[in-house]
Amino acid sequence: WRLMWTARATRIAPLAVAALAASLMLLVASRVVKQTKLQAAVSMRSTAAVGAPFARFSSSVRVPTNTPHIARNPAFPFGALSRASPRRNGLQRVHSTATATNPLIAMQEGVFPPYDTIQAETVVPGMRQIIEETSTKLSKLEKSINPTWTDLVEPLEKLSDPLERTWGAVQHLKMVRDSEDLRKAVEEIQPEVVTLSLQMGQSKPIAKAFEAMKDNEEFYKALSPAQQRIVDSQITQAKLSGVSLEGEAQEEFNKIQQRLSELSMKFGNNVLDATKAFSVRLTDKKDVSGLPSSALGLAAQTARDKGDKDATAENGPWVLTLDIPSYMAVMTYADDRALRQKMYTAQTTRASKLFPEGKENEEFASSDNSEIVLEILRLRQKKADLLGFKNHAEVSMATKMASYDKALELLEDLRKASFEAAKKEHEDLQAFAEKDGADFKLQRWDTAYYAEKMRKEMFDLDEEALRPYFALPTVLDGLFRLIDRLFDVKVVKAPFQPPTWAPDVLFYQVVDKEDKPVAYFYLDPYTRPAEKRGGAWMNTVVGRSELLAPNGETVRLPVAHMVLNQSPPVDGAPSLMKFREVETLFHEMGHALQHMLTTQSEGMVAGINGVEWDAVEQPSQFMENWLYDEPTLMGMAEHYDTKEKLPTEEFQKIKNARTFRAGSAMVRQLHFATTDLLLHSVFDEAKQTPYGLDREVAAKTEALAPEEFDRFLNGFSHIFAGGYSAGYYSYKWAEVLSADCFAAFEEVGLENEQEIQETGRRFRDTVLALGGGLEPMEVFNQFRGREPSVEPLLRHAGLIPAM
Repeated sequence: WRLMWTARATRIAPLAVAALAASLMLLVASRVVKQTKLQAAVSMRSTAAVGAPFARFSSSVRVPTNTPHIARNPAFPFGALSRASPRRNGLQRVHSTATATNPLIAMQEGVFPPYDTIQAETVVPGMRQIIEETSTKLSKLEKSINPTWTDLVEPLEKLSDPLERTWGAVQHLKMVRDSEDLRKAVEEIQPEVVTLSLQMGQSKPIAKAFEAMKDNEEFYKALSPAQQRIVDSQITQAKLSGVSLEGEAQEEFNKIQQRLSELSMKFGNNVLDATKAFSVRLTDKKDVSGLPSSALGLAAQTARDKGDKDATAENGPWVLTLDIPSYMAVMTYADDRALRQKMYTAQTTRASKLFPEGKENEEFASSDNSEIVLEILRLRQKKADLLGFKNHAEVSMATKMASYDKALELLEDLRKASFEAAKKEHEDLQAFAEKDGADFKLQRWDTAYYAEKMRKEMFDLDEEALRPYFALPTVLDGLFRLIDRLFDVKVVKAPFQPPTWAPDVLFYQVVDKEDKPVAYFYLDPYTRPAEKRGGAWMNTVVGRSELLAPNGETVRLPVAHMVLNQSPPVDGAPSLMKFREVETLFHEMGHALQHMLTTQSEGMVAGINGVEWDAVEQPSQFMENWLYDEPTLMGMAEHYDTKEKLPTEEFQKIKNARTFRAGSAMVRQLHFATTDLLLHSVFDEAKQTPYGLDREVAAKTEALAPEEFDRFLNGFSHIFAGGYSAGYYSYKWAEVLSADCFAAFEEVGLENEQEIQETGRRFRDTVLALGGGLEPMEVFNQFRGREPSVEPLLRHAGLIPAM
């Protein structure tokens, strides 16, 4: 079960400006860093916990999230290459808007974005001024360029920082506080941002200066490994951004970039609009039969928000939506099969002319992503042709650990290990459903429902009954204790509160054992369907950097956003989390920890900056494993009302159910990843449609074929509006790394506290600390002392025997 891992000669992961400009609208930070789960609920991917015990792994429900886990900052070729919106000076200073009229200009003198004063009308004038100032500084640098570290690299990091921070703040607000006015402002200014990013990425004087640094053998060898990575990355990114193109070729390349940026934004907006447009209002109790009290409470609250002021959980009316907490409750618990089918059909036809009933509907023709998908694929291929690559997959792989062949090889190895198990799981589910009274062949809107029933019978485990034991405040306390135990840092409420974008946003600081702050982060936990994109993600506000340290300080401390979409507090109770929502929280915290606990001094490769995309999910998926460690889970599972601890037998049920339908969970993710790679390599629209290719892949990876009306690809934002095009395989690639990392703790004995702490410190000092300053394989070898093995992943999934 060993894998053949090949470290690529290409160094740093951030996708080049050219390859990423189409993702500008998602600049929310560095890679979001998740589709933490494919997010927040039953996501498309199964990230680390390949066999999680609840509905996400028990269904064929296809739930594309609107946002990838790490929202990379693909826009800019310099500075912290993958961050979203760094802030500059003094981490103890909360910004005052008194220094300038426009908050985007004023925030240059502060640290935290003035989210309370950034409005749609301030975006265009503020961004335009910063774009003009950055362009002027770039031209000045090009005229006096000198290929040394202090005369080239440091000025570039300083030059990029204000633009990245402000554009990052704008894009973040678009994700969490969307409005028609803000959309229009972003649409107006985005072409100018793309133009500047192309100007930066295609700067021939700068590209030649970096090549001169690499060619000067004595100079290059004297650089630190992290600095060498930066030089190598800039050379690669310049090539991918079209620096070598001339005349009409470069003009065509730039037009493609602008168009891809427009299409990416339109794709994401269409998905969000479809999600918001659909709802089902129910008034008869029999129509909501089977739904748990938490789902009824949420549905009643939604009804009140929509005008039914007297709606109650007990008597309704109830409004159901495609927002994940509502949607998955229906798919998992609703006894009404027609209701499940209605919801499923709407979900899988979002942003298509078949929305919401699976048949032609001209009402939604203007928000159909079908042609957008094709145009994006065509333009990516044209761009690859211009750059001298065979296809877009090759462009994508130029900045990743894996080669195209190695990625496909991994997916096929995992398919062989899981496909037969998935087919057997479906046969068993069909037999169970028939025993339960079903006189029909299971369809995709049935699998989550019957899998939940089957899981309850097999493991005597009721997910809804567990909710009261996972109140958000208690779960956070448990998570923070684990972080202290493993990494010797504490997470505490910050002694000050910067401006936020919503009243429920929390703000924390991370301190070392001497109580000295090392990082800060915002936590936005709850769903807000009217204005907030679905999914869960981490993005950076500002990265660690010695160069950009505030006056009187030696380093600028990192700051992050963690964004979730879990069920909000209802009827006076705190937010009571499903187990998979707890997993999502742990996942996103893994991303945040890599950003916040970095010790790299070079901002361009600090934290998640510069980490190859197919390794970036490693810390996030690693953290999920700790929920199956008894001291960790039992230390946070406490009834919010009675304060009773979760019974030990319930933990054992959770652990025993971990591998339930793990084969189905595995192949579903392999389906998405394989479709992504093939769409960006061998797909030929003259011979088939994207949906035809999707169904071909499904025939080899899933036990239950997609419906003819299925337009899942029209909502696959990861690859069409995010940074995961020809890169969705990264979740499985990184999962191999993360499972093997957790195996290091298993090998020393999870009950051996001293060894666990020592291993945790080693993980902190390698995977979390080194960031993009070393190639991921070198970092992994420093932690594990060898190359990765796929065995722990398959073992955790129950696809091979346990040790």
